[in-house]
Amino acid sequence: MTARIERIVTSGQFTLDGGSWDVENNVWIVGDDHEAVVIDAAHDAEAIAAAVGDRRLTAIVCTHAHNDHVNAAPALADLTGASIWLHRDDLPLWQMTHPDRDPDEHLTDGQVIEAAGADLTVLHTPGHAPGAVCLHDPGLGVVFTGDTLFQGGPGATGRSYSHFPTIIDSIRDRLLTLPPETKVLTGHGEATTIGAEAPHLEEWIARGH
Repeated sequence: MTARIERIVTSGQFTLDGGSWDVENNVWIVGDDHEAVVIDAAHDAEAIAAAVGDRRLTAIVCTHAHNDHVNAAPALADLTGASIWLHRDDLPLWQMTHPDRDPDEHLTDGQVIEAAGADLTVLHTPGHAPGAVCLHDPGLGVVFTGDTLFQGGPGATGRSYSHFPTIIDSIRDRLLTLPPETKVLTGHGEATTIGAEAPHLEEWIARGH
């Protein structure tokens, strides 16, 4: 059975560098009728668990460790028995939110996470955060970009642990090389495609962040 992709939107706060902002996050569920993975367990573990239903949740994959993307991960893991996966370079950010609970597994560039007909290849795309990753599934024609690439440009780089030239390199070298029809499923807001964003790279560089 081919994997399907579901989105739920949860609300909460993003907190970093002494500020807090109200946000709505996309939580992605990839799987079939029997098992699934969750990408970015944001804000509401019970709502995410309800969306997963009686399927076996095999992994909670974190695109990066800003609190609004990981704050529900331990509770969701406790509810479902799933393992939490995070790139090692984002451990300092993770520990700001969860000082007493480490991720279960570390994501590595090129790793493939298999889930119910999906094959999610991990692309390490630092810039928004040091351990930011995107997840590309050629078979489904999608890339989950977290906060690395949005409709209209790169993720924010004005706060701690972020770096604008690095996110531009990640987008240019790891994402814009994907097929132009690849659907970009983001951490916030609406989807786009690689082909829709690629022509604007030089504008983003000129604009800077």
